[in-house]
Amino acid sequence: MINYRVMTIEDYDGVYALWMTIKGFGIRSMDDSREGVEKFLKRNPTTSVVALDGEKVVGSILCGHDGRRACFYHVCVAESYRKQGIGKHMAAFAQEALKKEGINKVGLQAFKTNERGNRFWRGLKWTERTDLNYYDLSLNDNNVTTFNE
Repeated sequence: MINYRVMTIEDYDGVYALWMTIKGFGIRSMDDSREGVEKFLKRNPTTSVVALDGEKVVGSILCGHDGRRACFYHVCVAESYRKQGIGKHMAAFAQEALKKEGINKVGLQAFKTNERGNRFWRGLKWTERTDLNYYDLSLNDNNVTTFNE
């Protein structure tokens, strides 16, 4: 039986191990380090979620907000646990946590090449935005993204 609960820093090793199994997953050297995730969780202590099979982390969502809008980051489910509703349950869990904090809108970014992920979000009735451009700027050259193969 899969259990869902708020993610804490004690879950980091299991979450990171899961991230490393996901093909095409981008890991940022600083933001996704233990220190980076701990900083994120301190700022957003109630909105991130893990899915557990016993003690094993089989899914996770980093979810945070700025007091106005929220964002899902690093949504993933272990390959052997997919097609069981885990992603849907985690998304609903995080969305309920956001509602409790008075947040009315949540977004996420999915790589265009992530066909499975894009199909999943469309299936949950999320709206793909085609009316805007997304920009980012790295403020630290040491915060490098590597992708799992």
